[in-house]
Amino acid sequence: MNRKLIRPSLADIKDRSSEREVRQPGQGRDTQPRRKPVPPEQTNAENFYYVKQMQNKTPMVLVLTEGEVLRGTIEWYDKRCLKLNRPTEPNMLLMKHAIRYMYKENEDKAGDD
Repeated sequence: MNRKLIRPSLADIKDRSSEREVRQPGQGRDTQPRRKPVPPEQTNAENFYYVKQMQNKTPMVLVLTEGEVLRGTIEWYDKRCLKLNRPTEPNMLLMKHAIRYMYKENEDKAGDD
């Protein structure tokens, strides 16, 4: 008994996909509904923030996961760490996972007066 292969060939699939790409949005319907594009994995917002603070040499306050507070300017950063220049103490290389949060020093809790 001979069985016929029902699966389409790769060439047929490529032809169908190229027809969909050529077709304009108003010229017929695709067989599948359009999906919303997947959001990018990285928005680069963090990188933009670091670069802006480095260029302006903004004094920053970093609060570590243990509660320790460090003050200084960000000299450079990479994927896992950043270098903090401190005016009166030695510079520090901090792992990002050890930082709870950070903010600009001039935004220091104004309501504490």
